[in-house]
Amino acid sequence: MLRNWITVIGFSLITAISTNVYAKDLPDFTELAEKHGAEVVNISVTQNVRAGRNAMPFPGMEGDEQMQEFFKRFGIPGMPGQNGAPQPDYKSQSLGSGFIISSDGYILTNAHVINEADEVIVKLSDKREFKAKIIGADKRTDVALVKIEASGLPKVTIGDSSKLKVGEWVAAIGSPFGLENTMTAGIVSAKGRALPQENFVPFIQTDVAINPGNSGGPLFNLAGEVVGINSQIYSRSGGSMGLSFAIPIDVAIDISNQLKASGKITRGWLGIAIQEITKELAESFGMKNTNGALVAGVEKNGPADKGGLEAGDVITKFDGKPIMSSADLPRAVGSTKPGKIAAVEILRKGSAKTLNIGVGEMPNDSNEAAQSNKPESKAEANKIGLTLKELTPQQKKKLNGKNGLLVIDSAGLAAQAGIRRGDVILGLNNSETQSVEQFNKQINAVASGKTIAVLVLRGENTLYVPIKVAK
Repeated sequence: MLRNWITVIGFSLITAISTNVYAKDLPDFTELAEKHGAEVVNISVTQNVRAGRNAMPFPGMEGDEQMQEFFKRFGIPGMPGQNGAPQPDYKSQSLGSGFIISSDGYILTNAHVINEADEVIVKLSDKREFKAKIIGADKRTDVALVKIEASGLPKVTIGDSSKLKVGEWVAAIGSPFGLENTMTAGIVSAKGRALPQENFVPFIQTDVAINPGNSGGPLFNLAGEVVGINSQIYSRSGGSMGLSFAIPIDVAIDISNQLKASGKITRGWLGIAIQEITKELAESFGMKNTNGALVAGVEKNGPADKGGLEAGDVITKFDGKPIMSSADLPRAVGSTKPGKIAAVEILRKGSAKTLNIGVGEMPNDSNEAAQSNKPESKAEANKIGLTLKELTPQQKKKLNGKNGLLVIDSAGLAAQAGIRRGDVILGLNNSETQSVEQFNKQINAVASGKTIAVLVLRGENTLYVPIKVAK
C-alpha cells in the first residue's frame, strides 16, 4: 500500500518537473509582438471593374449557377437578365499586409496584393491611413514596393535568411481575413523550396498559420528580424493547412533596391528551355545520377546558342555555383549581371566540358517556336506508336529552319509516355531528327528494355520525354 502511494507521488513529481522544463524551452513571443507590431501595415486595394452587359451584380458570383438563376428569376429590376438592362461598373476590394522598411514610408508587400490596383490604402497600427504610390512590382518573385508620404515611421530590422535553420522558431504578423496585427507562430519546415512556375525564389517553408490577408506580411525570427515575406500557402480548403511559403528577405531586398532605383528588374538570361533529369532520362543519356539541369531547347541567336550550348547538354555548374537540380539554374542565371562572361560546366554525350557564355538580359516576354497540328496523310506507326510527318518549309521556318517531325497520331508506348498529336519531334537522345525514315531506323535499332529520350516541342516549350522500349 505504502509502495503504491510513493510510486504515484514520485510519478507526479517527475511529470511536474518535466512540464516545467519543457515550458522553459518554449519561446516567448510577447516581446516580439510588442516591439514589432507597429512595423506591420494593413493594405487595402481597390479595383474599378467595368462590368459587361451580362455581368453578375456582385464580384465572386460569376461561377455560381444557382445565384445566377436566382437573379434571372427574382432579381432586382435593372439587374442583368431583367429586360436586358446592362450592369453598372463596380469596385472590387481586397486586403493584404506589408511592412515598413524605411522611416520615410517605403513598404514591402507581395506583387499579387497590389496587382491591377486603382487605389492602394495603407493603414498603420495607430489607425492612420495613407494613399500609397506603387513604386514597382516584380511578378516573377512576387515582390512589390509602395511608398506613403510620412516620416518618423517605425521600421523593421532586416535579418539574414541564409542563416535560418530548419526547426527554428519563426512568427508572422499580418491581417488574415482583415483581422489586423494578428500574430501566428511555428517553425521553419524546409529551405530552398522550388514551387511550380516559381523558378526565381528559393522559398522558406514553414508551418506558421497563414491565411488570406497575410500575404505580403513579414516573417520574423526570434531576434525580431524580418527573414521573409509571407507569400503563398498550400491549401485544399483556402485556409491554412500547415504548409506556408515565404520569400527570403535577401531576395526581396535585392528586388526592392532595383525597383527603387529604376522601377524595373534586370535579370541574367541564357535563352534555353530546361527540365528536371529523371532516372529514366539519366539512363537514356548514360548518366550515373540525376544531378544537373537538362537543356531541352536553345533559342537561336540567344546567349546560350552563341556560347555553344546545345539541346541534350546537362548543366552541372554555372558561374561557380553547383546545379543540383533544374530549379537551381534560373536562380543562378537570374542573379547574374547581364554582360558577364560566365563559365558553364556541362556534360555532353558523357564527356565533361566548360563553355564561356556571355549572359544576356532577360526579355519581358518569351519567345518563339511554333508548330502546326493539322494532320493529313496516312503513314504507319513506328515501334513506339508514333505516326509522323515531315514539316513543310513554312513550318520549318517557324522553327528557325530546324528539322522536325509532326506527330499526326500517338498510340502505344509514346501515348503512355505523354506524347500527343500536334507535338513536334526534334530529336532522339543527343541526335537531331532529319527525316521520318531516319528516326524510325534509330528507334528500330534500340535494344528492347532500353530507355530513349525523345525531344518534343509543344507550343513554345521543349522537353525530353523518356520512353522504355518494350521487350
